Amino acid sequence: MKLMIMGPPGAGKGTQAEGIVEALKIKHISTGDMFRAAIKEGTDMGKQAKQYMDKGELVPDSIVVGMVTDRICQADCSDGFLLDGFPRTIPQAEALDVAMKNLNIKVDGVINIAVPRENLMARLTGRRICSVCGASYHVMFNKPEVEGKCDKCGGELYQRSDDNEVAVGNRLDIYEAETQPLIDYYNKQGLMNNINGDQDIGLVLKDCLDCFKK
Repeated sequence: MKLMIMGPPGAGKGTQAEGIVEALKIKHISTGDMFRAAIKEGTDMGKQAKQYMDKGELVPDSIVVGMVTDRICQADCSDGFLLDGFPRTIPQAEALDVAMKNLNIKVDGVINIAVPRENLMARLTGRRICSVCGASYHVMFNKPEVEGKCDKCGGELYQRSDDNEVAVGNRLDIYEAETQPLIDYYNKQGLMNNINGDQDIGLVLKDCLDCFKK
């Protein structure tokens, strides 16, 4: 099974990705992890990417697509993979389609974890972090026993600057602008599976897996 997964910040995409790869026994390919591994291993694509990253420049799509295709051709992906974090734009999707076609690799489906914007705002702005040990809490879903205090060490809890409403709103705006064209793109190919992410984690996973039952 060869899949892609997408979802906005706060949708629980990472949790669902873990469940999907475990259930389907396929490889989870996170582009962030892939970049780090390629650079550490000193692959040709990794070396090229590092040259741009060292200058603080964006890595060209052609190199990223090359790294992705190199990765999915490795032996541990022979039984399938879940591509997470790429593509992000239509040009990237088109380039990836061409590269996969040349390799005779066909994607079986794309999963989109969808959650209403107002619920994403509540999830993302409700996070609180311990200033001492770094433990994570949430004002709605994972409250500390004593408000404002860490259960583990008693440290003061705080809200990260990028978890305020303005910052979160900006992140969601950027995601929506980048991603809606991709959703349309894969819809036209008949690959898109929109999943209701605003329900119990187990039910979200069940819905994801039900899309690909043989």
